[in-house]
Amino acid sequence: MPSRGAVWTAAGAAVILAAGMLSATVPAAHAAVAAAGATLPFTSVEAESATTTGTRIGPDYTQGTVASEASGRQAVRLNAGQRVEFTAPRAANAVTVSYNVPDGQSGQLAVYVNGQRISATLPVTSKYSYVDTSWIVGSKTHHLFDNARLLLGQNVQAGDKVAFEAQSQVTVDVADFEQVAGPAAKPAGAVSVTDKGADPSGQGDSTQAFRDAIAAAKGGGVVWIPQGTFRLTSSLSGVENVTLQGAGHWYSVVRSSRFIDQSASAGNARIKDFAVIGEVTERVDSNPDNFVNGTLGPNSSVSGMWVQHLKVGLWLMGNNDNLVVENNRILDTTADGLNLNGNARGVRVRNNFLRNNGDDALAMWSLYSADTDSSFENNTISQPNLANGIAIYGGRDIGVKNNLISDTNALGSGIAISNQKFADPFSPLAGTITVSGNTLVRTGAMNPNWNHPMGAIRVDSYDSAIEAQVNITDTTITDSPYSAFEFVSGGGRGLAAKNTTVDRATVNKVGTVVVQAEAQGAAKFSNVTATGVGAAGIYNCPYPTGSGSFVLTDGGGNSGWSSTWSNCNAWPQPGSGNPDPDPGRNLAQGRTATATGSVDVYTPGKAVDGDASSYWESTNNAFPQSLTVDLGSAQAVRRLVLKLPPATAWQARTQTLSVLGSTDGSSFSTLVASKDYRFDPATGNTVTIPVPAGTNPRHLRVQVTANTGWPAAQLSELEAYLS
Repeated sequence: MPSRGAVWTAAGAAVILAAGMLSATVPAAHAAVAAAGATLPFTSVEAESATTTGTRIGPDYTQGTVASEASGRQAVRLNAGQRVEFTAPRAANAVTVSYNVPDGQSGQLAVYVNGQRISATLPVTSKYSYVDTSWIVGSKTHHLFDNARLLLGQNVQAGDKVAFEAQSQVTVDVADFEQVAGPAAKPAGAVSVTDKGADPSGQGDSTQAFRDAIAAAKGGGVVWIPQGTFRLTSSLSGVENVTLQGAGHWYSVVRSSRFIDQSASAGNARIKDFAVIGEVTERVDSNPDNFVNGTLGPNSSVSGMWVQHLKVGLWLMGNNDNLVVENNRILDTTADGLNLNGNARGVRVRNNFLRNNGDDALAMWSLYSADTDSSFENNTISQPNLANGIAIYGGRDIGVKNNLISDTNALGSGIAISNQKFADPFSPLAGTITVSGNTLVRTGAMNPNWNHPMGAIRVDSYDSAIEAQVNITDTTITDSPYSAFEFVSGGGRGLAAKNTTVDRATVNKVGTVVVQAEAQGAAKFSNVTATGVGAAGIYNCPYPTGSGSFVLTDGGGNSGWSSTWSNCNAWPQPGSGNPDPDPGRNLAQGRTATATGSVDVYTPGKAVDGDASSYWESTNNAFPQSLTVDLGSAQAVRRLVLKLPPATAWQARTQTLSVLGSTDGSSFSTLVASKDYRFDPATGNTVTIPVPAGTNPRHLRVQVTANTGWPAAQLSELEAYLS
């Protein structure tokens, strides 16, 4: 694809929760979204909305940064001794925390309830984070967060205070508060794995005991997994005409990186109410490091499961007709959460919660034969960190209905409807593809391979023209960093993306355009209203040039997006039109930064990464030194905020500096004359510099001629604002 585009770094909202949740904490500036997503037994609270002695980081949309992978693109960084204190939104006796720690480190969070420390601590580790997938073009080190859960040992009520205190650096993203019922009782007649020799302490190998229990219960019986932790050293097979049931996923835990691996099954398997937690720390696509690999057979179900630290939750091949996957949590997978890998008929995946998946959270891939009459319904998906929230790669008569998807990261859209085949034989999209009732929040991403963005919803004729009828209805798109609806032929061959209707959509804030048409084809839009459009309503520039036209039919009832971007040789910058989607954003964050020199790892990009704890340091003993940031386009900058790290180890110092600006990156003029500025940790190690009106620089330069604290220029953040 042509080289064009830039990363948007506008401030995003804290994650908006589905109305189906028991309750929701939503910043007052954001209205409630439509009722989409799963009905969940917990309530999530964003750390950035809590009380803290730490540092709020983000928002950020730059691939590979901690803030960009966070829920709401914001989080709270704690150093040793610092706390984040949540107000419990509901009665709860358990909490799950999404967090990040520096690579190679582990530790714990002390836990306080209403000011009193409890005996239990919350373990934190980088073991399952910092995944590298060098064979996926355009990916950077990702999968930066992890989840840890804790039974508090007491009940807290709505309004109580629950605090987490760091013993070493930890970034806290979100906390899920939950009232967990007691363990379930063993069903009458069930075969307990402990009766077959399983070790509930987790010390012994319980693989054979599980196999023996399955053999004994086969024919319609129940294998009972009681309260305890059970270690399996190899996978199970022959799971058919049997129920595997636990006392609840907070109580019955199986430690296994390969739980079920079977290529055939007579079906009627029921998997329910326990946890499978693996030890997968990297993604090896040839390994079956999955909760379920292969097939459960027809008329099977998976429900009430907690699946974590595996490559894929469910990688489903073969005959899985009429499978139901519902009411599960699939967390921290290094690849997909669930993938229907061809030949799925009548499968329903509904009311699941997925967070921090390392590829598509939910996918249908019609390899070998078509997925048919299957659907993803009422799921809540948060923070897939490499690909799409939901992806449909081929298939016939597929449904994507009433899902809530938020915070997709690199290489992905919220929802992708695509003819990208990856391998042959592939069954392209056919029949009717129904995409209805979905809510997408901060979805879409900058594709580093195309060097331009992907929309919240993408219709992609990647390897073949789209012949299916694609109906997109009743959609809510909020705070999309780039576009709302994208039509593209991602393989670069200009294949047609046609036969699409979009009806009844509400678009609130898009960074660039409402419709991003980059392929020949056609779509009809009706009753689509948009507010806060960043650049223009429509970008209509099929690629390659001359490959054909995209016909956009106005079906009536549309408003707020009638303008067309006029220059097909320049990708619209987020916020380059009127109104700006977020006039309060930091214009410098994520932009290209250069410097006259730097030392070791203290590179220029550290000053625009949204992390006040990292910093740029120039060549030592060689004043003057300067840092220059390209804002991407001319901006009416009126205020700079310069920072040094907030840690108390950074003693007060004075830097002598001036501010220069340029429209072309070559000829610079002085915007603010040289002056002494004192950075003091007692006041946040922050300096604010007004910039006179009448200048609209694209390039900003801070030139430092002296520093009383170190013989070099130092900045942890250079922030630029319009007001």
